[in-house]
Amino acid sequence: MQAISVRGDGKNSADLFLNETQKPELSPGHVLIRTAFAGVNRPDILQRKGNYPPPQGASQILGLEVSGVIESLNPPVNYSDDIGWKVGDEICALVNGGGYAEYVSVDIRHLLPVPRGLSLAEAASLPENILTVYANLMEHGALQPGETVLVHGGNSGIGAMTIQMGKAFGAKVVATARGADKCAYTKSMGADLVIDTGTEDFVAAVKAFGGADVVLDIVAGDFFARNLACLNMHGRIVQVGFGKEAVVEVDLRRIMAKQAIVTGSMLRPRSPDEKARITAKVHERVWPLIESGQIKPILAETFDFADAASAHAWMDAGDHKGKVVLRVSA
Repeated sequence: MQAISVRGDGKNSADLFLNETQKPELSPGHVLIRTAFAGVNRPDILQRKGNYPPPQGASQILGLEVSGVIESLNPPVNYSDDIGWKVGDEICALVNGGGYAEYVSVDIRHLLPVPRGLSLAEAASLPENILTVYANLMEHGALQPGETVLVHGGNSGIGAMTIQMGKAFGAKVVATARGADKCAYTKSMGADLVIDTGTEDFVAAVKAFGGADVVLDIVAGDFFARNLACLNMHGRIVQVGFGKEAVVEVDLRRIMAKQAIVTGSMLRPRSPDEKARITAKVHERVWPLIESGQIKPILAETFDFADAASAHAWMDAGDHKGKVVLRVSA
């Protein structure tokens, strides 16, 4: 099969190239997916550069989410005859690597049906994004109806999905972005307030809005102290990435005074069982919101499979709005 490989140190997007490699073996409890589209995510960029190695036992091929068609199944022995899936079903799925390939092996518990009314391209933009946001916003952040969530990078895939999910679950959403174009896009996602960090102090603006109960942050660095400054009593800061420094200085007195919780997580290192649990919760709670139109896919651009280098270059430029996918075989 064909897959995208990395030559050299991967520091440049041009280090990606199309290569011939072995089709993955199908372990018990897995299905083989003929990939239609593969999502392109920030962790792929980090892995390409050597800064985010895959977990032990995971595929070395880039790619954490796909859509496609079930080619074959090898269900575990403890499954009944009715496993809920069959050859030919169109699905999307979170994968532990290997998405940038014509075929990928997926834990059967990590499959999701393509939501009604969505294309395979749109479906490929969902799993990594939605599972990350659901786990961090709704579980770690424990967002409740009527609360206010602050999300940075509202134009990013994570940011735009946080806006939509927060609104769908009854919260108010404040989002930041940089520049008029990105702010306009962020506002179109449904944010109640959009703050341009290039011209405005987001702390003052958030405080004037009533403060934040949950902060979902992909920036870190000097944003951390500022997040804490605009946090309400009993608020939660959830760290899901760092565009700036990962090591920050913390005034513990502020955390203690506000009885705040500081937490965060990564999705990829979680166990297959934990990913299966989150997948089931997303199917139960979020899929109906997608099919009713309350949450929409945020697909920004589609690149041909052989042009993965251009997709990464586009991501590297930092001007994108929404998600990017590769057209593998559709």
